[in-house]
Amino acid sequence: MSGLDGLYQELILDHSRARDGFGLAPEEGACATSYQRNPVCGDEITLRVRVDGDAILDVTWEGEGCSISQASASMLTGLVDGLDRPAATELIARFREALRSRGQIELDEDTFGDAAALNGVSKFTARVKCAMLAWVALEDALARA
Repeated sequence: MSGLDGLYQELILDHSRARDGFGLAPEEGACATSYQRNPVCGDEITLRVRVDGDAILDVTWEGEGCSISQASASMLTGLVDGLDRPAATELIARFREALRSRGQIELDEDTFGDAAALNGVSKFTARVKCAMLAWVALEDALARA
């Protein structure tokens, strides 16, 4: 399978079609919303996180963009449900490091679950921002929640 074929693995396509966490939850309780836009391609996401202290209660989002950005948001939602802020922050840092590594660091399936399917993205710098969009939105929302 070539690198480009790897970008569009069936798992990525599945998540881009049947998106976990899609649809913003109402603003209530301790929550924060972050809007992020990739200026290169126009992908957009609005992500809302509700927290109770350090516990992440839920992450919901809406957005438009390529399969990678939509799948990445869906995959992120499934990963952070039930995590606390420090664990989510660490996960975001490790995801960012792997995606910026140009293929030198791989996302392991035990930690990243379905998001490990995004490994191939790191070899295509123009697509890294697409995959990072939701993760940056969560980082921003957690900082403000």
